[in-house]
Amino acid sequence: MNRDDALAGFPVVIDQDVRWGDLDAYGHVNNTVFFRFFESARIAYFEAIGFVSAGSGIGPILHSTNCRFRLPLGYPDQLKVGARVTDLQKDRFTMEYKIASAKHRAVAGEGTGLIVAYDYGKQVKANVPAEVAAKIQAVEKGR
Repeated sequence: MNRDDALAGFPVVIDQDVRWGDLDAYGHVNNTVFFRFFESARIAYFEAIGFVSAGSGIGPILHSTNCRFRLPLGYPDQLKVGARVTDLQKDRFTMEYKIASAKHRAVAGEGTGLIVAYDYGKQVKANVPAEVAAKIQAVEKGR
């Protein structure tokens, strides 16, 4: 499997090396690290669409997330982590993530995250700003 083929359809893809410190006592990447890989791809996506909260503005907040661990990762390995939006609603959107391993030539993990627009000044849920929704649609259309 080619990592690029595994991530076809993901408009944001980051490179991520497995670090020695990512391993647990069993010698494989700890399950919590998969969520950090997802987070790094999610933040890269937010930066691509300009949806990073600055102080008291409207920004993203993670509602929930999950992961399907498809195979154990070890050290060393080079990964590609993809992120995309699969569902856009008035006040939230769903992201999908995929981790592809160079060493295994396979998908190591897949997951989703529900992102809610949040008004950090008022401390309440908000609508996804129109310009952010338009950028999501443009990024996804370009995949």
